[in-house]
Amino acid sequence: MTSRRVKIFAKGNVDVYDSLHSCRVSGKLLWNGVNEVVRPRHPGTSIRLVHETALRSEAVLAADGVVPPEVEGFDALLGSYPVASQFSRAVYDTDADAIVLSILPDVAAGLLQHRRSGFFFHPEARETWPACLQAWLTNEFVRLDQPTAEDAMARLERIVERIRESTEAPILVYNLSTVLPGETIHSYVGFEDAASIRIRRFNLALIDLSARTGVSIVDVDTVLARAGAEHLKLGVYHLTAAGYRLVAEEVVRILEDVGVLT
Repeated sequence: MTSRRVKIFAKGNVDVYDSLHSCRVSGKLLWNGVNEVVRPRHPGTSIRLVHETALRSEAVLAADGVVPPEVEGFDALLGSYPVASQFSRAVYDTDADAIVLSILPDVAAGLLQHRRSGFFFHPEARETWPACLQAWLTNEFVRLDQPTAEDAMARLERIVERIRESTEAPILVYNLSTVLPGETIHSYVGFEDAASIRIRRFNLALIDLSARTGVSIVDVDTVLARAGAEHLKLGVYHLTAAGYRLVAEEVVRILEDVGVLT
């Protein structure tokens, strides 16, 4: 049997990583990633996944691969967001067969900007940092407002254009499930900024982006809704292992449809 490896470059966070790479809870492996779907359907084929965590679109768009001297050596404090990943331009240079992105950072993540140099930075778990470094963050950086769906999609479109300068590989973008476990809102007076509404706005804006650019949407919202989202979600953004498997199956379906796996 001839073996074949397909390379996917994934720039995203928990939604992308846990569905494509693996899902562990308290050290226990619950889902072993997209190859669990690929190998039975395409014997001899396996996915080589290259993953980087992602900041908001402002940072991805501005990244030039150079780590500012002000934040060099901070990796011990940054957990899953090392500085090399925060300032990486690998998504623009990859030779991958497919590229995976997500709207999750723009929907939910905070972002700082350096007051003088202008670079973007995400101080993961800053509340656990020493007091002197928390004060340094306050003095040196300004916290940016959450982006609107329109602004975020405009930047994502520019990211897609930059990727297209070097590759025609299919680009897949995860949307988000709009079902929030326990949410019982029936009148939205005073709830205009509810997380479920924000997610809906971004999901709709992503549809328009797909129509303009041809990116493929990994429709997490529909996939989970069809299967029963309340039983597949552990919170606003985290899924069960069964939920991540369903998302991985949708990714494989899209890769088959666009010719990457066929």
